[in-house]
This record gives sequence, C-alpha cells and structure tokens, in this order.
Amino acid sequence: MARLLIIAGIKDSALTIHGSLQADRLGQHFARQGLRFASIFSSDLQRAYMTAEAIRRAQICNLEEAPKADLSVLQLPVLREQDFGFYEGKPFYTRTNNSSKSGKDIHHAQPSDDPDFKDVESKESMALRMNEFLDEHMLPMIQGETTQPLAVAVVSHGIILSTLWKCLLKCFAKQSVTLAPGILIGNRGMLYLEHLGGWSNTGYLELDIHLQVSASESIAQQLKETQVFQPQLALAGTTVSLPGSAMTIQTINGKEHLKGLKRTGGGVGSSKFDGHQKTIESFFKKRKVCSNG
Repeated sequence: MARLLIIAGIKDSALTIHGSLQADRLGQHFARQGLRFASIFSSDLQRAYMTAEAIRRAQICNLEEAPKADLSVLQLPVLREQDFGFYEGKPFYTRTNNSSKSGKDIHHAQPSDDPDFKDVESKESMALRMNEFLDEHMLPMIQGETTQPLAVAVVSHGIILSTLWKCLLKCFAKQSVTLAPGILIGNRGMLYLEHLGGWSNTGYLELDIHLQVSASESIAQQLKETQVFQPQLALAGTTVSLPGSAMTIQTINGKEHLKGLKRTGGGVGSSKFDGHQKTIESFFKKRKVCSNG
C-alpha cells in the first residue's frame, strides 16, 4: 500500500503509535543515564509536546532521587517547525519526467496569483525565532551562577532544530567548540560544524557547555587527527554572546534508544497514537506507582 507523504511544518499532526514508542524509549534512555533535567522546553505542537512529556514522565518514574518538584514541560510557539505556508498539509510532489523543474517549483508557480498565497518561512525568519529563544531562555541559564551542572532538554522539529544549532554555535568563540573523543563524524574524517547532518525521529544532539580552560594535549591531538571545519563565528558587527565559555559535542543524532525497535506492520505503526490504548509490553511489565509530579 502506497503511503501519501504530507508536508507538516506548523500543521499540528498527532504523534503516531511508532512515534510514541520512540518517545518512551528516549525518556527511559535519559533516565537510565541518570539525567535530571532542570528544564524541559518544547514546541507547542502535539508531536513535540508528547515526546517532551514522555521524557518528563520517565524522570518521575525512574530516578531513585526525586526529580525537581515543579518539573513541567514549557511549551513555546517559538519552537514550532518551519512554516511551509501554502504547502502545509499538502502532499510532497516528485520531479516530473518531462520537466527539468522539480514538482515543488511547478506547484509554487501555480498559486502565485492567489491573493491568499503564503510563502514558505524564510531562513532569516527562523533564525530570528531561534535567537529570541536563546536570548529569553537558554543564555540566561548558561550565564547564570550555579554550583551544580544543569541539564536542559529542548524538544522540537528537524529543520528548526538545525537553525537553533547554527544560532547557538555563533554564541561561541572560534576554537571553543570541540568534539568528545570517539564521536562518529562524516566522510573522510571531516565535519562542518554548521551542518551536522539530518536527525532521526527522536535522535538527539548532546552538548556539554562549560567554562573554557586551556586546551589540553588530548584536545590538541584530536584537532590534529580530525578535520573540524569551524563556521564563521565572529562576523563583522557581531558579538560573541558567551565569551569564556566552551562547548563539547558529546553525541550527534543519538539513537541508542531505538535499537531493536521495529515499526508495526500493516500501517499500524503510522496510525495516530491513542493514549488510552496499551501496548503488549505493558501487560507483562510490573506496575510501578509514580507521583504526578
């Protein structure tokens, strides 16, 4: 049976059954690592919020030490996916055999005279949104004085998360961004920091932000062995927002939590998730009583 792929940027599409299983796996994975999130930010679209809630629930149920008492998911419209305008909710179009133009280009030309036509959100608009999120939420937390490390989760969507990463990257001075030892990178040992590649559903980017120290011999050796292409961080007229801070990339597109998880056949895995339904696994697991948090 052929699947019709629909463009869903700001369209509030529900999480699928398979997506719900992936989200639960992600929450359990973080809990097993002992991560205690101080804050969880999420897009206000269902598919992101439900994923964030799975992470929050796992914090409550799995940690031996009680999580932050008032831990909740802060839903923010600013974290929504790119707005595809006229194309929201419409199917993807493939390139036609008799044209050098893509199907998108052909269909873009059709509504150009429509007074209600709304174009796709620009890269500049997305960057403005992500800088707003950084200024209002992330940078104050990073710059704040605290005696304990803070773990923060940001749950959003593929395209806008890539934009958030580029905006965050520009907050750091050159050579203050490094890779953790053993991290897998692209072809021929080269990695462009601005372009880390696509992320799988519930794949995650793990970052360690800390005060900068003198480069150790291990980092110096890493930079010799790995060609890391730094972006244009300090452009003319811009100011680095986090001087004295450094960032280590710990994981790119982390998906250890998805090992062994297979999509249910017959189209079931792509069906809308119903929170009142239970999985087969739940009938064989011992019930665990959790607080509501």
